[in-house]
Amino acid sequence: MQVIDDLKALWPLRDFRKLFAVRLVSQCGDGMFQVGLATLFFFSPEKASTAVGVATAFAVLLLPFTIVGPWAGVLLDRWRRRQVLLYGNLTRVVVTSVIALVMVTQGATPLVYVLALVNLSINRFLLAALSASLPRVVDGPLLLTANSLTPTLGTAASVAGGGIGFLLGMVLPTGRVRDASALVLAAAVMACAAALAARIGRDRLGPEARADAAQLRAALGTLARGLVAGARHLVERRTPARALGIMAVHRFLYGVVFIASLLISRNLLSDPLDANAGLATFASVLGASGVGFFAAVILTPVVTPKVGPHTWIVLCLTLAAVSQAVLVAWYSLPVILVAAAALGLAAQGAKIAVDTIVQRDTDDAFRGRAFAIYDVLYNAAFVGAAALAAALLPDTGYSRALFAALAAGYAAGAVVYGAASRRTPARVELERQAV
Repeated sequence: MQVIDDLKALWPLRDFRKLFAVRLVSQCGDGMFQVGLATLFFFSPEKASTAVGVATAFAVLLLPFTIVGPWAGVLLDRWRRRQVLLYGNLTRVVVTSVIALVMVTQGATPLVYVLALVNLSINRFLLAALSASLPRVVDGPLLLTANSLTPTLGTAASVAGGGIGFLLGMVLPTGRVRDASALVLAAAVMACAAALAARIGRDRLGPEARADAAQLRAALGTLARGLVAGARHLVERRTPARALGIMAVHRFLYGVVFIASLLISRNLLSDPLDANAGLATFASVLGASGVGFFAAVILTPVVTPKVGPHTWIVLCLTLAAVSQAVLVAWYSLPVILVAAAALGLAAQGAKIAVDTIVQRDTDDAFRGRAFAIYDVLYNAAFVGAAALAAALLPDTGYSRALFAALAAGYAAGAVVYGAASRRTPARVELERQAV
């Protein structure tokens, strides 16, 4: 199996193993935490059963991430990324524990929502640090392999953590103690991630040049200019800017599909009054997406070396278009599961290629800012998708016209990106590959 062969190739890299362990454990804890939030925000009987309610909840959760992103870029280019992984996870342990305490003593108060936003914002910061750190422990042809494995298996770890949280919720009696128990377990897993990060050398993950306190304050004070410089660098390098642009489009369209799937699971394929049945249906849709993610980790390392990352992105967008075109005619659960698996393959396959392009074609001094901009675009696109879903989706989540538009959007993205990639001079592309 290709994934096993890829792991065997990467396994001799000691620092890769350490960073990989941090990602798996950290994302497992995050999956536990997010399942608790999903139950609270979307699958409580009194919560978010309408398109506007679901879209609003997503906007509230994701808007702070677009604010965190730019600051993350400045810090990741100046702070030791290993320290970010260590202290970021420790901070999440404290925040999650406080949320658990508030849940036991007071219930789901506004403070829970505020602390949840803080926790999720820190997680996005950690994911950016993990991505920016990867080229420090893997280089050459193995970087594509690492990019194929680490995000996808990290997502699998998150799904596994979510499954543990879901099962825990089914076993324990309903009430505040059950909610707090899942959070306490998530905090324990985050503490393990911090301990694993401590095994990595303080300077191993870069960056090469770091700033003292005065320089850091100056950098934060000139944040806008730093981001502009990072964006200018990406544009000058051409391929990373184009890759980020198509990923933003992909994420926007995917966000609309995700919210539609949640509403279809809750209000069309299940009794709207039975929140547990809706959650179970949506879990099956997420499971199908997970199958697509795993398919991406197997196919991407096999196909990309033969056709190149740009062509692979075009193929993924084409597959996404087909997955949505099918839903124009049918919306039964089996059809939706097949479409979810295909879209999961397309989304993860494209993301692996984009990650590789951005990491390969961006100088290390700008890499933290590149992934911060990536993070902003990634989440802002989903917020935009939430706004569109609130305006256009019925509460059942199903609209033939909207799914037709989504299919057309993916197809247009494939055509435009493919044409732009073909216009890139061969000399420029060879220079990028040599970096």
